[in-house]
Amino acid sequence: MLKHRNTLIVLTAAAILVAGLTAYSQQRQRGPRGGGGNAALAEPFRGVAAGGEIEKGLFKIESTGVSTKPVVEAAEAFLAGLTDEQRKKTLFPVDDLEWRKWDNRHRPKREGVGFDEMNEAQRDLAFGLLRASLSAKGLKLSQDIMKLNGTLAELANNFDEYGEWLYWITIMGEPSETEPWGWQLDGHHLVINYFVLGDQVVMSPVFVGSEPIRATSGRFKGTVVLQVEQDKGLALIRSLDTDQQAEAILSRTKNGNNALAQAYQDNLDLDYAGIPASKLTDNQREMLLDVVAEFVGNMRDGHARVKMSEVRKHLDRTYFAWIGGTGDDDVFYYRVHSPVVLIEFDHQRRVAPFRTSEPTRDHIHAVLRTPNGNDYGKDLLRQHYEQHHHDGSPHHKH
Repeated sequence: MLKHRNTLIVLTAAAILVAGLTAYSQQRQRGPRGGGGNAALAEPFRGVAAGGEIEKGLFKIESTGVSTKPVVEAAEAFLAGLTDEQRKKTLFPVDDLEWRKWDNRHRPKREGVGFDEMNEAQRDLAFGLLRASLSAKGLKLSQDIMKLNGTLAELANNFDEYGEWLYWITIMGEPSETEPWGWQLDGHHLVINYFVLGDQVVMSPVFVGSEPIRATSGRFKGTVVLQVEQDKGLALIRSLDTDQQAEAILSRTKNGNNALAQAYQDNLDLDYAGIPASKLTDNQREMLLDVVAEFVGNMRDGHARVKMSEVRKHLDRTYFAWIGGTGDDDVFYYRVHSPVVLIEFDHQRRVAPFRTSEPTRDHIHAVLRTPNGNDYGKDLLRQHYEQHHHDGSPHHKH
């Protein structure tokens, strides 16, 4: 009887936690239209923290042996292809607040130069920058998300708010093989922040998503995204035995949106939850690493290998958490969280061209972050300034 009561208490606590997470997520994701974004941007950057504290000493300025020269050259070529007016609105200081203004929704006004105003040659140069920075898989995913935003425009008959070319690029700092700089791609369901210092790269936050996730008609019929990320997460939870699942699954009920680390969540407090990799079998640990690699592998192979080696160092402190069912057609949310990587995958409610009250597999959000202060490479930038006796004063353009 006591055992049954304890189980009930644990289940009730888990249900309360999940309900709280869902409510918190819905409240926090409103962003600038509800004032949340502006309030978040007014806070100095701290980073995603577990237990309310940033863990120090996780990230170091060091040579990776993987050249960033192709990225620098592609960025220089892109900038050279712009008009003076376009270039002026595309360039920001390396430590500018502009990094943090990205939004995974379609409404906010964007800075930088839009694909919609680029000519064909300029678009080629923009994709050249992505090609130099991303893996073939990462480039294809980015282009397919853009296409599916075009499909959404067709379905909603709204080409003002949605479309293949409603994506914007900004360059922070001056492209350089020695000085810090980076670029950002910002638009509906696709955001990439790419920071470069020497031959080091930090590619986060990254947001990928789509609604719909598959084009069944129109110009981009046959385009589909984020199925591998979905299926690898499902395979991992299914590989766990009953006791392991009891620890990993926060709730088997998913009736809302659960993603927490989206836009304006640079200072998110998020404690570890779920099952630690130290309690997984060798095969399950490899499956967990494979889930991480699916997201990290959107950057160029060399820098992805560097990041994965960083992830492996903290594998025992990597947690896997799950909300939802584990059936073939069930909707779910999963999270991979360690001191050096945070990944969320979430089936969301439909928003356009129609709304649903329940989550569906037709609307996916996924995000990758570097916790403990190194999103946007900010911890590396801080160390760079300290080493070079920079005065540390911000040069933000508002």
